[in-house]
Amino acid sequence: MAAVIFTGAQLLKQQGGFIGIAYVRAANYSTESKAYNLSALKRGTGGRSSFNGIVATVFGCGGFIGRYVCNRLGKTGSQLILPYRGDPYDVMRLKVCGDLGQVYFHPFDLRDEESIEKVCRYSNVVINLIGRDWETRNFSFDDVHVKGARLLAKVAKRSGVERFIHLSALNAEERPEAVILKGGSKFLASKWRGEQAVMEEFPEATIFRPADVYGQEDRFLKYYAHIWRRQATYLPLWKKGEETIKQPVFVSDLASGIMAALKDSDTAGKVYQAVGPKQYYLSELVDWFYRVMRKDKDWGYYRYDMRYDPFFQMRITLTEKLRVGFPIGNLHWERVEREHVTDVVHSEVPTLEDLGVALTHMEDQVPWELKPYTYGLYQGIDVEEPYSTPAPPTPVA
Repeated sequence: MAAVIFTGAQLLKQQGGFIGIAYVRAANYSTESKAYNLSALKRGTGGRSSFNGIVATVFGCGGFIGRYVCNRLGKTGSQLILPYRGDPYDVMRLKVCGDLGQVYFHPFDLRDEESIEKVCRYSNVVINLIGRDWETRNFSFDDVHVKGARLLAKVAKRSGVERFIHLSALNAEERPEAVILKGGSKFLASKWRGEQAVMEEFPEATIFRPADVYGQEDRFLKYYAHIWRRQATYLPLWKKGEETIKQPVFVSDLASGIMAALKDSDTAGKVYQAVGPKQYYLSELVDWFYRVMRKDKDWGYYRYDMRYDPFFQMRITLTEKLRVGFPIGNLHWERVEREHVTDVVHSEVPTLEDLGVALTHMEDQVPWELKPYTYGLYQGIDVEEPYSTPAPPTPVA
């Protein structure tokens, strides 16, 4: 005679004699930090309808970079836990990133440790993409980039998470060099402190430092294409943008780098610079953007030194002070400061190429991204009509 009880932890050996008991685990409890060995649950061939053993919690999933990362995770068979704040309809479209039952949403607050713990408890990967371009009454740079990042890393470590990916920023330094604002960029300084906080709480974390990231719905190409960033047809840049060097990276390349880091355990505890394949002067890039949008000198385009334009400086200040929500055109002094900081790439720090990512050249991608901003597009001009290809920007030698 034997009895089977489905409420235990292991299958026990039957004892000698007439009566034996088999003790079988049938359920796990929410108090258990890691109920299963996820690698043992892999199934399928590795596509969208498979399960590759990764359960990833993606903080900042509703942002620009978050959408690309979630798409890459979902199409390779990862299970996604997507914390969100605010309206759930803002992240609703991420439901189709993964197969049926593979994408879960849960509300959270960056200051609420309990809500963070709930979304990390069953994950083996946590990705922090949360960032703030400007300070608000509710969240300062330190609240988001330092205290928030520290709390996420702390809870992830305590929950037994195996990999923690943190997104920082290129040029993040303890004391950033000042270009316009006294004391330099508070954003970059807070990003540096955030890196230190994450490494203190989760020493095995992998940190990415991206340069300006461009792609669909970005805040780089759209920023310069916005009417609020210029004075009629004139575009103001600090010292005409001729002393600033940039190395923008395509968002899909950054997402590929994050996926490559997840698959390589040797990336734990390392920092990677996410930059594009070439460096350009800011003046060259912006001139090229406007040529691509068919807003050249015949249209009236002219780039000048904003140091001598008090009216544009007043616009920045008023836009920042009088905004209700998002600053119009993402125009504020912190953004203007950062856009004129030269990208410094350290040779001793690995880049996306060290992760095996084939980088996208701006000349191949930007014309497609700027098509919606083509001059006259909504006044009957066909984008596909014969038009001489504008000269590409000249890279820094």
